[in-house]
Amino acid sequence: MSDTEPNRVWHRNAKTPNESCSHTDNRSGAHAEDLKQWLNHVQKVKVKTLGEAQDQHSQLLDNALAKTTQHFSQVKPVINGDTPNHRHRVGGTKVFVDRPSLLDELFEINHARSIYHMFVAVFIIFYMTTLLVNYIEQGRLVLELDLLFYAFGKLGMVACAWLGMFVYTLVVPYYLLRFWGTFYHSFQSKVLLSLGASLVLAAMHACVLGVFPVFVVVHNQMPPASRFIVIVEQIRFLMKSYSFIRETAPVIMKSTPKQGEPPRFPSLSSYLYFLFCPTLLFRESYPRNTHIRWKYVADTTIMSIGSLLYTNVVLMRLCVPVFKHATFNLFVNKQTFVLAVFHSVLPGIMILLLSFFAFLHCWLNLFGELLRFADRMFYKDWWNANSFASYYRTWNVVVHDWLYNYGYRDFLWLTNGKFRTTAAISVFIVSAIAHEYVFGLSFGFFYPVLLFLFGIVGVLFNFVMNDKHQTPLFNIIIWMALLTGQGLQVCLYSLEWYAQIQCPRTGNTFWELVTPRSWICNYPN
Repeated sequence: MSDTEPNRVWHRNAKTPNESCSHTDNRSGAHAEDLKQWLNHVQKVKVKTLGEAQDQHSQLLDNALAKTTQHFSQVKPVINGDTPNHRHRVGGTKVFVDRPSLLDELFEINHARSIYHMFVAVFIIFYMTTLLVNYIEQGRLVLELDLLFYAFGKLGMVACAWLGMFVYTLVVPYYLLRFWGTFYHSFQSKVLLSLGASLVLAAMHACVLGVFPVFVVVHNQMPPASRFIVIVEQIRFLMKSYSFIRETAPVIMKSTPKQGEPPRFPSLSSYLYFLFCPTLLFRESYPRNTHIRWKYVADTTIMSIGSLLYTNVVLMRLCVPVFKHATFNLFVNKQTFVLAVFHSVLPGIMILLLSFFAFLHCWLNLFGELLRFADRMFYKDWWNANSFASYYRTWNVVVHDWLYNYGYRDFLWLTNGKFRTTAAISVFIVSAIAHEYVFGLSFGFFYPVLLFLFGIVGVLFNFVMNDKHQTPLFNIIIWMALLTGQGLQVCLYSLEWYAQIQCPRTGNTFWELVTPRSWICNYPN
């Protein structure tokens, strides 16, 4: 090779400055694209991890903490097959830990946050449409809030009724339990003392938390939403007071106070805190946050009000125009009835989602934040349920915990762990009756649509579509059932509401009260 050959080779492989810069730009673009793909991959992994591991991690943590608590307190929980020797147990397996609500975690992910933004965008468009239509027709901007103001009328009476139930629930169960506990260990006939205290409390409960709220809503002819508040608070106070007695009485009975000393009671402040905190299971203490996030309080308050406005516009735009002028012989015209049901699917599922978001997320988190209550697992990922059993467990964890501890588990304890199916059916029936009781008194008429769908269809689906089914197909079936069920409820309750207006009852006989007016009213509006 000559001396000039290396130079020719070098010149052949060398690049001009422009070519070198172009090559560097290409490499930078490739690196940027790789980084973008990697970030997207990490985001997907995060979503998948949150979705799949949330329940498993929570369950493992609950079990671990429950075993630790049981070890140090030396209290054995009642399980299937326990003997009567374990009759006086304390609480169940529920252990409260510091954890946020699932939606709060999901909203940290942009993909989930965008779904929330889509609902907000639809809400804004709904109200813009309402304003434009009213401006064109009436020449002025009207928000159509008449339905909302009507539904929440007579709030002064609601406040008075609530205050009476609250004061009674705070004072009477607490001091009656203290009176019973003070004399329990020294009284000669413990059974007679316990029976007498139970009868006194049952009689007072029947008057103040039973007859009184029903009389208030019926005698004063309260509108639906105001009735709903009073009746739901009635049931909440009943469940709270029962949990307090159920958790405290066994501890007093098992305690061995020294001669002349009364047994230790929970403080009144702990019971007062329990009456407001977002749980139905009494504990003397709960995990607490260090401070209140006032921005979070403001956000949840705004979202709660926004959900009410959203529900109002859904009813005004999608329900009232259809059912207000409908005829009431849809059971004769099957085609019209089927079309009305499917027309109600969209407003029905929107009302379901808004109710879930407004109450189980916003309202409970609002009180949890104000009271620094750290355990925010008020619901789980019910939208991913592949069985009705899973859906019922994850939709409302607050109520499910109460039913599981004081209904299902206590039923198994009474039967020595037998009749598990009967225990599950009994809990379903009690829950269905309670739901129908709330709806019946809130609307002012008896139309057992929810009782049938929840207490009969729901029970059957709970055993047919159980936890053995884990394929995505069953999640589709769950959503189809929810959509159809919500459509039926909105359609039938709307028809009955306007039938009650068009064809009012002419008497107060039993059959007049329990027969739906939409079955016998054939007059158009």
